[in-house]
Amino acid sequence: MVALKQDKKSNILFWMIFFIVFCYTIFLLKSVLMPFVAGIVIAYFLDPVADRLQKWGCSRNIAVTIITLLLVLILFPAMLMLLQAINSQILSLVTVIPEYTSTAMDKITPFLENLRDKIPSDKYDELLGVAKTGLVKGFGFVTTMIGNVITSGVAVLNVISLLVITPIVAFYMIRDWDKMLSSIDNFLPRGNVKVIREQAREINKILASFIRGQALVCMILGAFYSIGLTLLGLEFGLVIGFMAGVISFIPYVGSLVGFVVSIGLAIAQFGEWNQVLYVALVFFFGQFVEGNFLTPRLVGGSVGLHPVWVMFALLAGGTLLGFLGVLIAVPVAAVVGVLVRFALTNYKQSKMYLNK
Repeated sequence: MVALKQDKKSNILFWMIFFIVFCYTIFLLKSVLMPFVAGIVIAYFLDPVADRLQKWGCSRNIAVTIITLLLVLILFPAMLMLLQAINSQILSLVTVIPEYTSTAMDKITPFLENLRDKIPSDKYDELLGVAKTGLVKGFGFVTTMIGNVITSGVAVLNVISLLVITPIVAFYMIRDWDKMLSSIDNFLPRGNVKVIREQAREINKILASFIRGQALVCMILGAFYSIGLTLLGLEFGLVIGFMAGVISFIPYVGSLVGFVVSIGLAIAQFGEWNQVLYVALVFFFGQFVEGNFLTPRLVGGSVGLHPVWVMFALLAGGTLLGFLGVLIAVPVAAVVGVLVRFALTNYKQSKMYLNK
């Protein structure tokens, strides 16, 4: 570990002021930053692909052009169609929530009736009320959450931003990625350039391991849940499976929410309990594959991001910057984690810690 050289007080004050102004500027411009941040994220994901195409003999411009055309002609239209289908299912789900809640309650009531003789009547009535309230609030909460996520995503990533601004930003960022990194490197203070490069490499290692890997995990789980639930005949299986996969980057939350909602819908929809069991098995199998194969191979077991820290970062980012905050929460958490560990390492080497 290379120790950071001591800065003068004026330098420290300058960087503190710069950091505060930068954060405040981001906060003020959050409503217009989304397509640019999306373009940078896409460039970060696809820069290795451009590097690989260069190794195969393509020039940088040709490699970037091929990647951008594939994005515009294949990926973006597919995303729009998927969002349209999901939005349609959400609207339908909202209209049938009261009916599904009533049906689910009718099927749960016989089980509660078996408890009537085993518990006091006042407790039974209280339990019955809690079950009804829980079903109504549970379905309502999930529907609202899904609707907000889709609505906010579509509002921010509108057609103009999605089809025009974001691909342009991604094109130039991928094309100039190496030049940009070289330019940033030239502005680093020469006295501490080695330690800054070392921390930058550590940050990139974590981002590559966690974000790229976790994105693949979410896409695979979303596809598996959507296909599995749809094949079982579960209504709204596409939207439930998709959302369960998307929010799987929040540890345990995606699978838990998807499982609870799917089981509730299955109880209301199917007449046989074995169908409900099959729905549960889809999520159990998905979690088994994710925990034993997908995450260990694609994400890795040592990326320096504790699940609690990830959840806190996502909630804090969403509160401060909305959808944009959720998008950048994990990268910022990774950077903060690396810097905190570096600061603690330097602290343990300092006179303050060693009491010298």
